[in-house]
Amino acid sequence: MSKSNGRRLFGSHTRGQAVTVIEAPTRYHQRRKAIIAFWITAVIVGVLAGTVAAHSMHPILGGLLGILLGAVSGVAVAVLIIIWPVLRMIWHWLPEILLGLFLVYGWTWLMSATAIWASLLILAVIVGGPSAYGPTRRAIKSGFWCLTVRHRLRMCFAAFVAHNRHGTLPFILLARPTPAGERVWLWLRPGLSLHDLEQPGQVAKLAVACWAKDARVSPASRKYAAFIRIDITRREPLVHTVKSRLPDRVPATMPATTSASAMVPPAGVNLADVPPPRNARASDDNTGHRPRNPRNPSTPKPLFTDVDPSDYA
Repeated sequence: MSKSNGRRLFGSHTRGQAVTVIEAPTRYHQRRKAIIAFWITAVIVGVLAGTVAAHSMHPILGGLLGILLGAVSGVAVAVLIIIWPVLRMIWHWLPEILLGLFLVYGWTWLMSATAIWASLLILAVIVGGPSAYGPTRRAIKSGFWCLTVRHRLRMCFAAFVAHNRHGTLPFILLARPTPAGERVWLWLRPGLSLHDLEQPGQVAKLAVACWAKDARVSPASRKYAAFIRIDITRREPLVHTVKSRLPDRVPATMPATTSASAMVPPAGVNLADVPPPRNARASDDNTGHRPRNPRNPSTPKPLFTDVDPSDYA
């Protein structure tokens, strides 16, 4: 068996062992979509461009120009669809890529603009200052966890979260820190729903994979069902001591309120106008029996209302 060391666009071979970057079902699906998009774009753009160009030049030249523009537009759309999985991976690693470029080019510029001792001093101040200051250190730590959660969720979606038949995973948008942990917004692709993430055991697996205490999945929009969010809980902020300035506003010595004037109700309140509490078992004669409701048809009525009782004396 021959061993190939060549490289491909969506996968690589190292000493006969294949390293897959994009899965085979995803590659097949993207190629199929690219072919369909090429022909649709080429036909529509070619017809429209040829019709418009035929009014200002010879119809044959206008038709050829329309075919050329349609082919170029179709190829551009097809290439965009084919490389979309790669662009999605670049989006997932975009913060790390930008940070790496900033460090490399920033250090190169600093070394060329200053002396070596000045460069090391500036680097020590830039790195040591935020690390020594508490709020800045916590902000950097929160940003690190946001980047980590995005990658951990992507691994969860590829490992055990249900995906559609084309192998398409949810699109991870942004992540930001919260007092309890992190919050990540997702856009579900066709074939997925919020119920797929709310299945028994899925949320617990997400929390374990993100090295967190708990995870909650909820809708992020009232209009779009595909827009959801995941709240990662790492700590309980309510158990810590909350600093408040309200105790400082209370005077140290309170005046004595033992006089009878302290028991007087506030001015402007008429207690006689306050209705008594309604009790179903209360009655006017305090007998403990429920009074009869004259409007209740089940209440018995006398048969003869005009008879005088003295007639039977």
